[in-house]
Amino acid sequence: MFLDPGAHDFFVDWDAAGNATAALLRAEAGREPHDRPLRELIGELCTLSPEFRDFWAAHDVLIRHDGIKRLQHPDVGHLELTFQSLDLPLSFRAVHNLITYTAEPGTASEDRLKLLASCTATPSPATGPTRGSPQHEPP
Repeated sequence: MFLDPGAHDFFVDWDAAGNATAALLRAEAGREPHDRPLRELIGELCTLSPEFRDFWAAHDVLIRHDGIKRLQHPDVGHLELTFQSLDLPLSFRAVHNLITYTAEPGTASEDRLKLLASCTATPSPATGPTRGSPQHEPP
């Protein structure tokens, strides 16, 4: 999001998404203050991304468990996806999140999401089946 130049085109409202991401990282840093990889990630983002640095300096804290993501996918176009997040505690301190993204039934986003799923489910002619698959076995 902060280091990929294409992210500004992918996220329809990049500023809101960037602010929410930085605020979520701040919440996680507060929840896990001794998480070294998280501290290293935040340090890297502060060093390499002026936008992240500005969002981080705002000191916003945010944990959202539901909402809408608006994306501009390069292959299928505009997607509006509803998300829901569920915390899954796996041990005394560790928490993992299960996040689901869905398109509202009957919308253009649902059609585009189905198109995207079909594109990823079908091997492209350029790559074809992988070596060793039944199509390449000698008769």
